Amino acid sequence: MSDVTLNKIKRVALALLGIGAAIYLAYYFIDILLMLAISVLLTFIFHPFVCELEKRGFSRGWAIFTLLLAGGLLIFLGIYFLIPVLSEQMTTLTDSVRHANLKQTLMNFDRSVSRYIPFIRPGTVYSRIESFASTIIMDLLNSMSFFLSSLLSLAAVLVIVPFMTFFILRDNKIIVKGIINIVPNRYFEMSYAVIRQISVQLGRFVRGWLFDAFMVGLLSGIGLSLLGINNAIPIGIVAGVGHLIPYFGPIIGGIPAIIISVAQFGDFSMLPKIVIMFLGVYAIDNGLIQPNVFSKSVDMHPIVIIVLIIAGSQIMGVLGMLLAVPTATVLRTAAKEIYNAYKNYTIIRT
Repeated sequence: MSDVTLNKIKRVALALLGIGAAIYLAYYFIDILLMLAISVLLTFIFHPFVCELEKRGFSRGWAIFTLLLAGGLLIFLGIYFLIPVLSEQMTTLTDSVRHANLKQTLMNFDRSVSRYIPFIRPGTVYSRIESFASTIIMDLLNSMSFFLSSLLSLAAVLVIVPFMTFFILRDNKIIVKGIINIVPNRYFEMSYAVIRQISVQLGRFVRGWLFDAFMVGLLSGIGLSLLGINNAIPIGIVAGVGHLIPYFGPIIGGIPAIIISVAQFGDFSMLPKIVIMFLGVYAIDNGLIQPNVFSKSVDMHPIVIIVLIIAGSQIMGVLGMLLAVPTATVLRTAAKEIYNAYKNYTIIRT
């Protein structure tokens, strides 16, 4: 075996060892990495606004501090004014569910289905709905438990994340320069292009992602209010947050809407209207909002996105579903830029 072959084997072995060590460390320090990921996402959201304030005469430090303070105040005011409304509506929901005979309603629905579709035996629909509902509730509880336990604590996040975001925003050029300085000179242009494209595309995606979720939540809340469904605001918020997982917002918002409508009206009479309303929201989102918000930032086929979301849910639950598309965007952009560099810069191949 030649020395060249041995050197190649050594390099591959060292690379695999490095990747394995990185994965182990990432798993061991998952709490810190999650907070860092949140800080990076916030950096992408605030960065263009920081640049705009700098153009208007603010120092970078004061621009960042002003934006973080304004963001914190908006969150505080939103919670302060929304919590009483949500509390009142949740109390109403609890009372309506307590007084509604959901079991009897579902049994009546089961008998109706069995009467019109003879090959479905009585009790089949009821047992399937009951099993499906309990499975969803347990999955949600397990996912939320994993998500909450993966963070050090809510207080720590609220303190540490703003500090991390501040310093990443303030020193982002120094951080990028430090990363590039580690790379050998012949990979300089490629590394710079990769980091730049990831920053641009991921920044556009994150801002569009949040705006799209906000619009879906707003439209869902308005639509449910027009239909006269109780708890329209909480359901709209659930639909908006659920839409952070692409293509699943209407489903996540529709299930509680149907449950509440059954508790409110005592039957499934509102089911067609709720389905049509969410289909309308979905059509507006896909036809008007997403094409204008995302443009070319995430050039992936819907089937690919759904597969990524399912894979993310298998690995990290709800958190994996949320991070699947941004992570794929980073990896795809990096791979594309590395491939282009390999084609265009002969120095990389030597």
